Amino acid sequence: MSAYYTQIARFYDAETNTRTDDLALYSQLAEQYGGPIFDVGCGTGRVMLHLAQEGYKVHGVDANRAMLDRLDRKLKAFPRLAKNITYHEGDILAYEDEMRYPLMLLTYNALMHFHDQDVQIALLEKLHSLMTPDGLLVIDLPNAGETFATEDNDHLIVDRTFLDPETGHMIMLQTLSQLDRTTQLLHVEWIYDEITEDGTVKRLFAPHVLRYYFFPEMKLLLERTGFEVEAVYGDTLESPFDDGCERMVIYATPAGD
Repeated sequence: MSAYYTQIARFYDAETNTRTDDLALYSQLAEQYGGPIFDVGCGTGRVMLHLAQEGYKVHGVDANRAMLDRLDRKLKAFPRLAKNITYHEGDILAYEDEMRYPLMLLTYNALMHFHDQDVQIALLEKLHSLMTPDGLLVIDLPNAGETFATEDNDHLIVDRTFLDPETGHMIMLQTLSQLDRTTQLLHVEWIYDEITEDGTVKRLFAPHVLRYYFFPEMKLLLERTGFEVEAVYGDTLESPFDDGCERMVIYATPAGD
């Protein structure tokens, strides 16, 4: 996982700058639960910076230095936000903190990077130990049912095009993916074609593996690690989790004694 983000860190912000639909939800929950807020896999700070701008203290954990370097650049450019942001570079499973957090976030697809059940359990147990008794954990995932219902396609697909703001070069992102329905693992080859001023194409291959989750599985994992599911939604607008919805947004709270 870390090697993948080292490869694509320079493209990450340009590629995700339109992903803003979840920010209003996190603002709403931050107003309800308060800070400090804990962001697992904070990366370049997409969510952290938004919440810090609204005045909340946010602490992130991420294992990838290339992504955190880009967060550091943003904090230097916006020093007034730096007072609200702290982060730890390292493995969340080994993380220790005396602070307890009322709002914890596994934002867009973050949990998909944890492939093995023992690691998933260790992660959720860690988050439970860091949460206040009346806190909320938010997990934003794709609706696996929709993906598993589609036919396999082994064709190269143009995913999107975007401009690299640092070079001005056009980037064409293509994907070649294979879904293993027995392990629930999606093997993706991300192909970044960078078109330079003289028309030369520089190609970057970035393989990645993501794990899908179904809701009953998530419910069992959360119950196994001391949580209970408060709600599940089909998107970040809190629409019903129905057949055909694109997302699975879970709210979980520490279970009572």
